[in-house]
Amino acid sequence: MKEIISSSSNPQYKLAFKISQTKRERTKQGLALLDGVHLVRAWLDAGREIETVLFTEAGAEKSEIEHLLQQIQAKTLCISEALFSTLSELPSATGLLAIVKIPTPPAAKVDGFCLLLDGVQDPGNVGAILRTAFAAGVQQVWLSAQCADIWSPKVLRAGMGAQVVLPCIENADLVSLAQSFKGQVVASLLDEAASDLYQTDLRGDIAFVMGSEGQGVSPEMAAMAKTKVLIPMQAGIESLNVGHASAIALYEVMRQNR
Repeated sequence: MKEIISSSSNPQYKLAFKISQTKRERTKQGLALLDGVHLVRAWLDAGREIETVLFTEAGAEKSEIEHLLQQIQAKTLCISEALFSTLSELPSATGLLAIVKIPTPPAAKVDGFCLLLDGVQDPGNVGAILRTAFAAGVQQVWLSAQCADIWSPKVLRAGMGAQVVLPCIENADLVSLAQSFKGQVVASLLDEAASDLYQTDLRGDIAFVMGSEGQGVSPEMAAMAKTKVLIPMQAGIESLNVGHASAIALYEVMRQNR
């Protein structure tokens, strides 16, 4: 019978709890916490290693978790349901968690298809945008310091593991990176002077800027963009959710470059 850890003083549990709570601790440790079979499988499928696995006795009885535990070459720890509930924000416990090393950020691209997130703060929006970006062929995402932490539990869930396969640079100096980009810098703005998204040439190397939920693209980044576009909308609609707007814009870039 495998020992079930029920003490909150266990070192691995304490580490998992810390990184589940704050960006500061995740940055300090260089670690993130994956919750559930989907995220853990995505991590393994990407060829990445797992540091520690935490699971419940009930979780280990599920065939998909049992199969994953047999695949994982890492330290495993069976913890009580009570401890597990303090690590997971999900209403229904998955029974499986994994502590992983946060990937080293890549060198910034100067060409290709990049997405710049300028102060997008809602975790659900950031996660959904990352997932859409990967699906639409974005090669790299740059996130300003004001964006939600992509390794937080909420963003990981919303992104469904997109962070695992999509190269991202957090705390990025967007103005500096945009200055170094050799292609077209495009910003989505609620500006009548901006050109219609569907009538704008978006072929070739593109760095597409999406702004925050409340303020939109910052004045500094708007000034950097040589091309400003507006998503056409019916009268009476002031704006779109940034996640939906990103999907529309990124897929238009994809369509024009196919």
